[in-house]
Parts: sequence; C-alpha cells; structure tokens
Amino acid sequence: MSLIIPVRYARRAVQLAFSLYLLYAGYRFYRYYLWVSGQSNVYAPKFPSVEAFLPIGALTALKHLVLTGQFDAIHPAGLAIFIAVLLAAFLFRKGVCGWVCPVGLISNLFEGLGRRFGLSFCLKGWPSIPLYSLKYILLSFFLYIILFRMDGQSIAAFMSSPYNMLVDIKMLLFFIKPSLTTVVFLVVITSLSIILRNPWCRYLCPYGALLGVMALFSPIHVKRDETLCINCKRCTKICPACIEVHKKTAVRTPECQGCMECIGVCPVKNCLGLNTLLGIKPSPLGVAALTITLIFGAWILASVTGHWESAIRPEMLRNLFLLTGGHVMHP
Repeated sequence: MSLIIPVRYARRAVQLAFSLYLLYAGYRFYRYYLWVSGQSNVYAPKFPSVEAFLPIGALTALKHLVLTGQFDAIHPAGLAIFIAVLLAAFLFRKGVCGWVCPVGLISNLFEGLGRRFGLSFCLKGWPSIPLYSLKYILLSFFLYIILFRMDGQSIAAFMSSPYNMLVDIKMLLFFIKPSLTTVVFLVVITSLSIILRNPWCRYLCPYGALLGVMALFSPIHVKRDETLCINCKRCTKICPACIEVHKKTAVRTPECQGCMECIGVCPVKNCLGLNTLLGIKPSPLGVAALTITLIFGAWILASVTGHWESAIRPEMLRNLFLLTGGHVMHP
C-alpha cells in the first residue's frame, strides 16, 4: 500500500502546483494586458510562461527554426516549452499530460466528481473509434497546413505579422471575454466530463494527440506481469484514459497519459511497473520527477541563452495594439 499514496497524491500536488503557478502567471499577464491596451499606465511585465498556451504558433516557429536555424524572437518561451514537451513525451511518454497540464487537472476533478456519484463511465468498443479520431483529424489538419502548405516565406511572414505579435493577448481575451459559443462549449464539455471520463483529453485535444504520437517511440512503457496478476482490475478502473490495463502485458498505446496511477493502485508487488528497452525498471515517481525537471531545465537553458524573453520591445506592442484596437486578423 505504500506506493498508492505517493503516486496518486504526488500527482495531484504537482498538478495543483503547476495550475496555481499558471493562475499567477495569468494574473500577471492580465496586468500586462491592461497596460498594453491603455487601460492602465502602470507597466507590468508579462510572464513568458503563458506562451505555453500557443502550441500552434510554437509548431510554426519550430519549422522556422529547422529551416533557418533562427530561434523565434517574438515568442521564444513558447518554442522552448514546446520543444521540452515534445522531448518529454518521447523520453517519458505523456507525463506532461498526466502530471503538468492544468486542463488535465480540471478533467480529473470532474471525473472524480462523477465517480463519487457513480456517473463516470468509459465509452469502449466501436462507438469510441470515431470519437478518438477527432483529435487526430484536428492534429492532421494543423500538421498539413504548417508542415506541407506553408513554405519558408509564408512562415516568416506569419511570424512577423501583427497577428502573431499579439496572439498571446488574443488568447487571453479568449478566456476573459469568451463568446457565447465558447461559453456553451465549455459548459457542455465540463458537464460531459462528469459522465464521460475525460472527453477533452481523450477525444478533442490535438496537442495531446501529438504527444501521443511522440510517445509511441518512447523507450518507457508500463508492463504487467501476467503470472503475478490477480485480475482485480484496479488498474483499469483507475486509468483516466480508460485503457484496459489488466488485459495488456505492455501498455504502449498513445492514449496512455503517463500518470502511472495504475502502478500505484496495483495491490501486488512487481505486478505492474515501468520498463525500458534496456530492461531498466525506473520508479514511477522518478520518471515523473525527470519529466518535471526537463520542463524546468528548458526554462533555465532558455533564460541563460537569451531565448526566454521576447526581443520585441513592450512599447512597440503597446503601440501596435492601440493602433489596431487589438483587432488584428490572421494573415
């Protein structure tokens, strides 16, 4: 029983810590927005960490980096975080989804509410196939547009456009001034999360789909020893991705969120654990710690090398916002 508490509660503690930090960063960014929009004369520097919510722009910047060798100067933190998250998914599976993502925390909380009242269930079999395909269709669309339709000139034009310069502010406005459609969608997906386990993460998140594809090549996976398994199905019942862990000898599906709660809840010692290509069996908390260390390491490296703070002067962005009224269109 000693492993149950560390995995489950350590995960919740880490998720909560990241969520609180992002709330603080969002508050600081809101104060920055008030200054940029002319609603306040007090300058408040933004937290570059908010650029983690710009994965599409980061994918565009990553292609630009590959083509030109130039690191994004407008939203460098977004690119640094994006690269770190991709690397973490490759090395440690989708641990960012399972341990870091604040949306995952919200989904887990509503899932827990549904479990408490006996409402949460997993949609399995053929009805779930078209739902699973949605996030991969969205991912394919973004990959097609950015990787195949946009050439180097188009990428450069997009990155230097007023839209891209102010896209982080537009992202903020999406949250603080949502449209009726956005509000209805959020209410529906939140309410649905109480009944259907983690619908956003499992069916709609294209970022998670990309990390799942990267995780397919990960050297780490959950392994089950059939000879020790007592078929209690606790691992399957606890899985937020509805994976039937008790039926698998190795969990390599891209749907695995890397939360490792299945290992923590297993009552039989050494029945469930992590395994690597080299046969090394790392501890779940050790892998989670490495995932978090990689994210912080990216921040430190980007800060030291000058790839964290935007090279665009805040005064320029303020003038651009006031000139356009913030109504910049996609190029």
